[in-house]
Amino acid sequence: MSSWYQTKIKFQQVVEDDKVKNITEAYLFDAMSYTEAEAHSYDYLSSLRPNFEMQSITKMKLAEVFMQENGAETWFKCRVQYIIFDEKTNSEKKTAVNMLINADNVKHAYESLAERLGTVEDYIISDINATKILDVVPYEEVQKSGLTPMSELETRLSENVETTSEEQN
Repeated sequence: MSSWYQTKIKFQQVVEDDKVKNITEAYLFDAMSYTEAEAHSYDYLSSLRPNFEMQSITKMKLAEVFMQENGAETWFKCRVQYIIFDEKTNSEKKTAVNMLINADNVKHAYESLAERLGTVEDYIISDINATKILDVVPYEEVQKSGLTPMSELETRLSENVETTSEEQN
């Protein structure tokens, strides 16, 4: 299961009339921990924004992130309530989850999400809100950047320890 971390950065930019403006941007990273999210943030954002300050890192509870290859740059946070019939109490229960999808507008986000969810289960899309997230960086993108996953480093380390032990014997 993916863990998503929203990082907010702050930097200064010169705008018209040579005024300096403070700008805050938000990005979403797939990572295993806060530390890993911070490392990915610095690695990914250092080429985009050479001088920035990390403002915050927060874990986002997301059941799913849908990345559409449609050129839409706005990310919408959607609240979906699954309707489940509880046979013990003979009543319907609603379980709410959050999802993220990129789309051009709220209508497009709703239609795309409904298409992805299909008609297999009963659900209600109760909320769709635009976010300030500029980019979503999945774990595969992070791996392309040259960072090594922690699990791979641990495996390499344990292999090196075993090899060193064998060589000493």
